[in-house]
Amino acid sequence: MELDAFMALAGPAVTSAAAAYGGAVLTRAEEAAADATVGLGQRIINSVWRRSDAQQRAQLEACLDDATQPGNEDAVGALRYQIRRALSSDPELLAELAALLPTGEPQGATRVEASGTGSVAVGGSIHGSVTTNVTTTPASPIAASAGAE
Repeated sequence: MELDAFMALAGPAVTSAAAAYGGAVLTRAEEAAADATVGLGQRIINSVWRRSDAQQRAQLEACLDDATQPGNEDAVGALRYQIRRALSSDPELLAELAALLPTGEPQGATRVEASGTGSVAVGGSIHGSVTTNVTTTPASPIAASAGAE
């Protein structure tokens, strides 16, 4: 998995874990995680932290503490940058962490596809009728009877 694809999938989990626990995410028991997203983010952050040197750990911890402040998008961006930087220099860790991620579309993404004449793609609910610009011509009774012979 490429780093950009990993960050797109892992970003929401890392952000949730950082917002929920800050620096305590590094010591909090995985079972105590409130939900799967926070737990996944916690595992990613812990794995990056374990593979980092002392300076990188200090930077990561500072970003985590700052990310607990509501609305601090700069801190969340700095946290994501620290993780991106660590993973760009450790392809083995990237592959290990990519295996933890759910497969498919990034979180929050919706894929809707329709094919064929008159098909309708819906990404939510429809209340009422659906009209397409496809007109059908009824078969001519003469052509139908001619084909029956």
